[in-house]
Amino acid sequence: MIVWLNGTHGAGKTTTARLLQPLVADSRILDAEKVGEVLMDVTPGLPATDNFQHWAPWRPVVVETARQVLEYTGGTLIMPMTVLVEEYWREISSGLASHGISVRHFVLHADQATLSARIENDHELGPSVFRRAYLEPYAEAARTWLHAEAEVVDTTGLAADIVAARIAQAVRQ
Repeated sequence: MIVWLNGTHGAGKTTTARLLQPLVADSRILDAEKVGEVLMDVTPGLPATDNFQHWAPWRPVVVETARQVLEYTGGTLIMPMTVLVEEYWREISSGLASHGISVRHFVLHADQATLSARIENDHELGPSVFRRAYLEPYAEAARTWLHAEAEVVDTTGLAADIVAARIAQAVRQ
């Protein structure tokens, strides 16, 4: 099984994944962003883009990487990754389904003011124009398809350990 943690930057995906992993038996974290980083290292570079998710190879390589890791280890993969383009989510989720891999898709949601504050006050990454640029695309995806496709966990005002505990409980049920 895969527990996919979606949501925009600042929602708490990475922190939640770290706290969730010890709560879900036989689980590992696989960050699909690392797949994008591998593709960014292709030399000479792939066609210019503002987001590696736009590269056609990224989505099937994410699927195949997850499949291979699960085949090798079994258990559960926790995958913190923002996917705001519906077509891309459909490609990933149908690819996983074609291999018989079930996905629990959670969206970590917070209101715009909370997200903005988290981005501005991030002690690890610092304020980020890149991360701020995804606030409106996230809001649009949430309105049009994303919240209907996932289990929404409102993280506004919640500590990350509480969010992780709620997701762990949902996964166990």
